[in-house]
Amino acid sequence: MTGTFSADEVAALTQGESFFLSPGERNCPGCGERRLRAYFTAPENARRPTLVSYVWCAGCAKFVGTRAKHPDGLIFSDPLAALPQSERRELERTLTGFLSHLDTLWDTGVLPQTFAA
Repeated sequence: MTGTFSADEVAALTQGESFFLSPGERNCPGCGERRLRAYFTAPENARRPTLVSYVWCAGCAKFVGTRAKHPDGLIFSDPLAALPQSERRELERTLTGFLSHLDTLWDTGVLPQTFAA
């Protein structure tokens, strides 16, 4: 079961080094374990340059997702970008299943992503 971070925990997520500068795991503001992970994607079908972020804890299963303007010049690896649209949709059908897939990518070394400006 996936829960959401509280407002205070979300505020804590914005503190410290950016995931773009330091893409590894960090301490979760919910449970304190070093299992907090992030995944970013830029949907091709968005009307404006959009960056979607998923931040979750592989320990306590809390999650937050956001949409923001895609920062100009930000380039990053996306291991899901090569998937056919139908496969991607199926993966994203349930949040729990999607985060489980992302955890597998972390555990096998495919994630975290790499970033460049």
